[in-house]
Amino acid sequence: MRDPEVMRQVKEILAQISEIAPGHAVELRIPPYSAIQCVDGPKHTRGTPPNVVEMSADSLVALSKGEILWSDAISDGRIHASGERSDISDLFSQLASRN
Repeated sequence: MRDPEVMRQVKEILAQISEIAPGHAVELRIPPYSAIQCVDGPKHTRGTPPNVVEMSADSLVALSKGEILWSDAISDGRIHASGERSDISDLFSQLASRN
C-alpha cells in the first residue's frame, strides 16, 4: 500500500527534477510511487530505456535534502543506475540547494 504523504513528497520532488532537467534521456523510477523521464538527450520510446535510475522513496527524499550523498547511495546499493547518462547526482545537488 502506498502512503499518501510519501506519494505527495515523491511527486513534488519529481516535479522539481522535471523542471531542472526536462527531457527523455533518463528514466527515474521510484517504485511503487512513480517514474519520470528527465535529462535532455535522445528520447526513449520502447522497451527498457538505456539509462535507468531506480531508488526507494526514502532515498529520493534524503538525496533531495542533501542528507545522503549520491556516491554513498550508489556504493551501498540504495541507488541502482545504468547507462552512460545515469549519473544524475548534479540534479540532487541542485535540489538540495533549493530545499
